[in-house]
Formats: sequence, C-alpha cells, structure tokens
Amino acid sequence: MNKIAIFASGTGSNAEKIIQYFNSHSSVAVDLVVSNRKNAGVLKMAEANGVDTLIIERSSFYGSTNILNTFKERDISYLILAGFLWLIPEKLIERFPKKIINIHPALLPAYGGKGMYGMNVHKAVFNAKEKESGISIHFVNAHYDEGELIFQAKCPIHSSDTPATIAAKVLQLEHQHFAEVIERVIADQ
Repeated sequence: MNKIAIFASGTGSNAEKIIQYFNSHSSVAVDLVVSNRKNAGVLKMAEANGVDTLIIERSSFYGSTNILNTFKERDISYLILAGFLWLIPEKLIERFPKKIINIHPALLPAYGGKGMYGMNVHKAVFNAKEKESGISIHFVNAHYDEGELIFQAKCPIHSSDTPATIAAKVLQLEHQHFAEVIERVIADQ
C-alpha cells in the first residue's frame, strides 16, 4: 500500500477531493494530513473523513528530524502539497525524491515563486490581461514552484472574468485533475 501524507494550510478542498478519490483504492491510501496552522479547516475536514492529522511548528519542521521519523513510523510513501505555503526542507526532498507533488494555480513557470499563491496568483494573471490560466502539477525541489512539471491543464480567461471567477475556474481544474495525476505518478513509479 502506498501511503500519502497531504500537507495543507487552508480549508482543504483539494485535500478532501484526494481523500475521497483514494477512499477505497486498492493500492493508495491517505494516511495523514499535515498542517502548519492549528485552526486550518483542513484539520476538521480530515478528522471528519477519518484521517489522522498532525500540526507542525516551523522550528521543528526545519530544525529536527521529527517529521521524518513520523513518516518512517507510518510508512509514508508520498507527500502531496495541496495549498501548503512553506518551502519544503532539503531533508524531506532528499528522503522523498520525485515523491513530493505540488499543485500550483497557474501555468508555470509564469506566476510562480514565493508569495505567488491563492488570490495573489489570480490577481496577477488578471492584471496581466492573460487570455488563459490553469494549473500546474509538479515535483517539488528546493525552490518554490520550480520542480519538474508533471501535468498542466488550461482554462480560457474572458474579458468579463475577474480574479474571483478565474480562481473558480482554476479550482475546478484542480479538483478535476489532481487526484488522477497523483494516481498516475504512483502507478508509474
């Protein structure tokens, strides 16, 4: 069984879709949801879906091996970033090569990097008068949004769109594709 740990900082709509997708899967299971915010909605959602949770603090995440030990004890195979806002430390990247997957709400390499998350991305896309946006799913490396691309999906932007309507279109793509791409990556390795 390939066990997944999902990292999220917010409400967890992508995490919930992933949990539901793998709920009765024969070879993949969501084992743990990790958050850096003790009041994040993703924690309540995970508990409601019967998934264990872990709250991490910055000093421990970057300065100790506690999280590595937890993943080893739980036999975690893949780390999935679904709206997690911290840079992943080298120790995790080294331990999980090509097994840490992130989703980004834009067509990388455009609109990526530090500070480019959530509505910040959609406002930047809107202000640049782009004709399309979308999602990028990629492996994680030591830099924000610079890992090897796995998958992209696009949606058109019309003159009547706003940052909020762009966000809704992009979220729909995230929910439609993220779990399937995760499944494909795991099956291919």
